[in-house]
Amino acid sequence: MAVYRLKTPLSDSDVSRLRVGDTVYISGVVVSARDSAHKRMVELLQKGEPLPVDLRGGVIYHAGPVAQRVDGGWRIISMGPTTSARMEAFEAEVIEKAGVKLVVGKGGMGKRTAEAMKKYTAAYAIFTGGAGVLAARAIKRVIDVHWLDLGVAEAMWVLEVEDFGPLTVMIDSTGRNFYDELREDAKRRIPEILKEIEWGH
Repeated sequence: MAVYRLKTPLSDSDVSRLRVGDTVYISGVVVSARDSAHKRMVELLQKGEPLPVDLRGGVIYHAGPVAQRVDGGWRIISMGPTTSARMEAFEAEVIEKAGVKLVVGKGGMGKRTAEAMKKYTAAYAIFTGGAGVLAARAIKRVIDVHWLDLGVAEAMWVLEVEDFGPLTVMIDSTGRNFYDELREDAKRRIPEILKEIEWGH
């Protein structure tokens, strides 16, 4: 298990060396997007229309902030990750068409996303759930915010971060998916577990 400190925009070579279990810290720009923002991104990408921010080599964070207006700008108070599975229907297309290189959230993602990550050299990492204040400490400033009509939590926040992490890689660019492996292992062990229960009786 290695530790990497990466700066955006991320290159294919940055991402291709990451492996499941590695720790990553990100400095540069991170863009938040939840369900509604992903849906809108895909709609725009399918029409061939530009996104409000260039995501090539970028990092998407599945999160919505607790944000406070301060002197005409914004201060992020807390920004913990949301469940990534909700973005499974959209993420492969965002990776393919927008050029995203790292997706951050919690709880893992599915086969379609893992396949897109293998094909387009991207990775998925988790940030600790419930640690929203820790995430906010890494956010140096809000560069911009788009799509506030979706609500503060669902808007697309463009954030300057420093040492955002620790992030743990769960899907790497070889297509290896820690969560799928865990599920397969659990399935294989079901007969063994049932026998142990039987013997216990």
